[in-house]
Amino acid sequence: MNVLQVLPELNVGGVETGVVDLSKALVKLGHKAVVVSGGGELVKQLENLGAIHYQLPVHQKSLLVMFRMINKIAEIIKKEEIDIVHARSRVPAWAAYFAARKTNRVFITTCHGFYKKHPFSLVMGWGKRVIALSNIIARHMIDDFGVPYERIKLVPRSIDLEKFKYIDPAEKRKADFHVGIIGRLVPIKGHAYFIKAMAKVSRSTSGLKIWIVGDVPQSREAYKEELQILVKRLGLKPATEFLGLQRDIPSILANLDVLVLATTTHEAFGRVIIEAQAAGVPVVATKVGGVVDIIENEKTGLLVPPADPTSMAEAVIRLYKDKKLAQDLSQAAYKKVKEKYTLQDMVKHTLDIYEEALSNFKILLIKFSSLGDVVLSTAAIRAIREKFSPNYKITFLTGHDAKDILLRCPYIDELLVSDLKSNGILGLLKLAARLRKNHFNTVIDLQNNRKSHLLSRLTLALNRYGYENKKFSLLLNHRVKDEGIPLDPVSHQFRILKMLGVDLKEPHLELWPSQEDQRYIDEFLNSQWLATHQKLIGINISASHRWSTKAWPLEQMLKLCEELSRRQMRVVLTGLETDLPEAFALINAAKLVKPINACAKTTINQLGCLIKKCCVYISSDSAPLHIAAAMGTPFVALFGPTDPRRHLPPAKDYVVIRKELDCSPCYKSKCKTKKCMEMIKPQEVLEAVDKLLKNELKP
Repeated sequence: MNVLQVLPELNVGGVETGVVDLSKALVKLGHKAVVVSGGGELVKQLENLGAIHYQLPVHQKSLLVMFRMINKIAEIIKKEEIDIVHARSRVPAWAAYFAARKTNRVFITTCHGFYKKHPFSLVMGWGKRVIALSNIIARHMIDDFGVPYERIKLVPRSIDLEKFKYIDPAEKRKADFHVGIIGRLVPIKGHAYFIKAMAKVSRSTSGLKIWIVGDVPQSREAYKEELQILVKRLGLKPATEFLGLQRDIPSILANLDVLVLATTTHEAFGRVIIEAQAAGVPVVATKVGGVVDIIENEKTGLLVPPADPTSMAEAVIRLYKDKKLAQDLSQAAYKKVKEKYTLQDMVKHTLDIYEEALSNFKILLIKFSSLGDVVLSTAAIRAIREKFSPNYKITFLTGHDAKDILLRCPYIDELLVSDLKSNGILGLLKLAARLRKNHFNTVIDLQNNRKSHLLSRLTLALNRYGYENKKFSLLLNHRVKDEGIPLDPVSHQFRILKMLGVDLKEPHLELWPSQEDQRYIDEFLNSQWLATHQKLIGINISASHRWSTKAWPLEQMLKLCEELSRRQMRVVLTGLETDLPEAFALINAAKLVKPINACAKTTINQLGCLIKKCCVYISSDSAPLHIAAAMGTPFVALFGPTDPRRHLPPAKDYVVIRKELDCSPCYKSKCKTKKCMEMIKPQEVLEAVDKLLKNELKP
């Protein structure tokens, strides 16, 4: 595995130490460790460990520089054959993110701080996996940046226990009582409150020695002077040392009796706490951020409110006076460090995240149009599932009308439902934002219209597949041309899947009704006095109301029903609620026939069970025809304005009836004559039914 870590600089600090520690472990385990930073004091140490370092100005907040860094980092990714791009800070994360997208690499972030809710911080939530150092940071990224829970991974900071020697507080205690604070000299670290607390401690202790360890940024020199003045004003100057930046923190901790962390804002983790605990130093810390993950109050340390010198002083005094308490806290904390915060644990968890990110992929299928089209997509869904391993999560996006078709589909992991027909551009953008949070690797656009192409692009998926047409198809980066040759609907979809290496082997369609659906149909037919020996013939009474040209004339249907009745066959009429007037008209006009009226009495899956009961099903080009194919029921397909070569579902036993006219196929939803459908005679349909029934009787 080749891993690229990107951070602003490589000077002393928690982030930098973590990068060096992980790089060391990666090299030791036989992986390639590459780091990009603005340089720093730890570069030589990093390179001595066997890692590769590239110095680039990734720490600069200039938009121009950040833009230039995209290509620079992309070149490094290609040269070093990087698998994982791991960003550890906001500024370099922007360039790293776009470089990872440009090279189609996995992008991962680690959130080392409690970021302000600002657009500039959004990139830290865009990783395929977002590593948080503590529960408070994880919650922050979920609540304030909308990162899905499943993409959050908790990996606390760690330490190399070999660098620290545990010393029992009782053995260390001498005449002098050393209390220290370690961290950058910036206001949020709470040094002023620490100094005020020490003034109170000095009145109750003897031999107090105060160590303030940490450097001050160039822009904060005045702040250091303020602290020095405060020390002098409180009479602590003889007891206080500003030690500045210290490289050998283990040596500092070996001489401390108490470590204080006085941070006033949310602390992402607090690495210095576990370093102190590894050295046996009892810790007093403010109850902020990730500190509560490390310290269990009164068991592994003492927690005090932030910006409260009095409580801080009282806690330190307790440890001074109660040596048994100091010893108990020290031993319990050391045990916890060995169990949860070792370098080995951090490396293992991080590598597990890398492996998971590399092996787990998400595929989004888009098909939100008519019911029949969604049924036609079931062959494609099955083939995609068979092609890709269980590590691939398959999500299907469809409309409200079609959701019931896929509720029990065994080939998808997640079903998303949205009404794109009525939500408009605002609804489309909201849906796109929702999809982006899923971090799909691949989008397969089976819808192939303007909305679906736009939505595919807005998901930010690296790979987007569909047809090349004039409907914003440039937004897809993998396109196949529609050659204009009549092709059945399933084969047409598989031309897209061919780009993913998915071949058409089994074109049959499927539906997955429940046992409850089957029981409902059994009870419904029993209520209609259907004899067990009687053959049931289904007739779909109309097509879509938007396509009145597809409908077979009612008078022709009536004649067919009468002929079927003479042959002792029972007819069941299927349709929607809007088809009830036609159904009632047919039933009232029939004198010798009593069709079963199932219009508006079934769900999609119940309709499938009903069609399954039919010996033959008769329908024009519409969704029920596709359902009949999915349920394996022989059918008679009546085609008029549309071309069966393009719309006939795959099936074994069927008969197509279509009249060849000069104007057909016209694909017109309205027509004055509707001649193509009127020319289909009941006798032709009856002969087709007989043919299919004879096939049924063959051994």
